[in-house]
Amino acid sequence: MVFREFEPKNLRSVVDEYKKARGSGVVAVLAVNEGRATVAIGVSDDLAEQVNAVGLVQAAVAALGGQGGGGRPDMAQGGGPDGSKAQEALDAIRDALEKVAA
Repeated sequence: MVFREFEPKNLRSVVDEYKKARGSGVVAVLAVNEGRATVAIGVSDDLAEQVNAVGLVQAAVAALGGQGGGGRPDMAQGGGPDGSKAQEALDAIRDALEKVAA
């Protein structure tokens, strides 16, 4: 886990940066600003058929007290009103990934 200061509008480019550096995997970036949280998730092309970024974002958004979230199977973004639930959102992403891996 890496922590940096993010503006919500820059999350997708940060996800792309980490996806490129990682090669294969799932990247989740979460920013909390003024109490609200925004999450962006990227899935490398080789995993996009097994892991759907939209489903992962929706799990995180629900944990943040939000609804929805969307995008493409390889890149999705959403947010919620309760930034204090950031760790719960990350845990929800991890739980969803564990279900895929099982």
